[in-house]
Amino acid sequence: MKTHGAVLRGPGDWEVVELDVRDPGPGEVLVDMAFAGLCHSDEHLRVESARYPIVGGHEGAGVVRAVGEGVSDLAPGDHVVTTFLPACGHCRWCASGRSNLCDLGATITSGLLPGGQFPFTLDGEPLGGFCIVGAFAQTTLVSRYSCVKIDAHHPLEVAALMACSVPTGWGSAVNAGPVRQGDVVVVVGTGGVGCNAVQGAAMAGAGHVVAVDPVEFRREFARTVGATHAVATAAEAQGLARELSRGTGADVVILTTGVTSPEITGGAYSCLGKGGTLVLTGLSDHTMETTVALPGNITTVYEQRVQGALYGMCNAHRDVPRLLRLYEDGKLELDSLITKRYSLEQVNEGYQDQRDGTIIRGVLEHQH
Repeated sequence: MKTHGAVLRGPGDWEVVELDVRDPGPGEVLVDMAFAGLCHSDEHLRVESARYPIVGGHEGAGVVRAVGEGVSDLAPGDHVVTTFLPACGHCRWCASGRSNLCDLGATITSGLLPGGQFPFTLDGEPLGGFCIVGAFAQTTLVSRYSCVKIDAHHPLEVAALMACSVPTGWGSAVNAGPVRQGDVVVVVGTGGVGCNAVQGAAMAGAGHVVAVDPVEFRREFARTVGATHAVATAAEAQGLARELSRGTGADVVILTTGVTSPEITGGAYSCLGKGGTLVLTGLSDHTMETTVALPGNITTVYEQRVQGALYGMCNAHRDVPRLLRLYEDGKLELDSLITKRYSLEQVNEGYQDQRDGTIIRGVLEHQH
């Protein structure tokens, strides 16, 4: 069938094109996307990608149109979150409760589905969707392992954020920190992921949560979701963390900037105290780029820990329903995270707004 989607043919801006999308094969699901979040991870593709062309979008929610052979737990009409990390349920990582590290994630940067085929064709050339999702396409073909069924009464607009930004930020605090009651926490970068790290830290019982962002709009928004303090620079946060901790420094520092570098990481590390944990959630534009350079002697003597966090160490099939229940109960703020809605044709405008710091999270609203 024909569909439209936002594609990168190479480094540069997004282009909206007509695509052919395959019918679902064994273990595959055809999804009419309703909303797709504008996550900074897709921005990294504008600089470097494992394969071009590629359909963007890895954070989305929609309605099942059709299912392939062997898919027995989903049916047309079901509402799903299309997670950017597939979970097969039986590899060593899934079996040990760490489904965010599922072996099927090895092909997410190329867009090749687990069955060995690409979902789309553009001008006769096969291509995939980023993170084997392709949420920037109005209709996309995904693996069964990339779908989490949700209750139909949940708004698909906020459910889309469950595919990446909410669990990534929330879990960076709750799982990766892990933040404990009374902790001093610093969150560096308070965009779509960072504000959810603020929420997670506050929900975990942090005594103080310091939001760090050069953009005043984002700093002030962070205060509305749990930040007790908000400053523009890591240098300010360093002094504040020392003061709030009676001289020891932050217990947990969470780095959620859209782009990381040794300078940004070093600034975050400067806020960390004895026995503290530096959580690395943000990514750089280049896969093999060195972004961490730390004074090893201090790290050793202070028994500090550096912890990477992918999808906030969350298990999508467990945590997506749990987080939606927290939202339903009024304990997790999601609605105000969405600053602006865009049409598919406005995708470049949305990312420019993100670069300008005028939004927390933008979403594409697909029309069918």
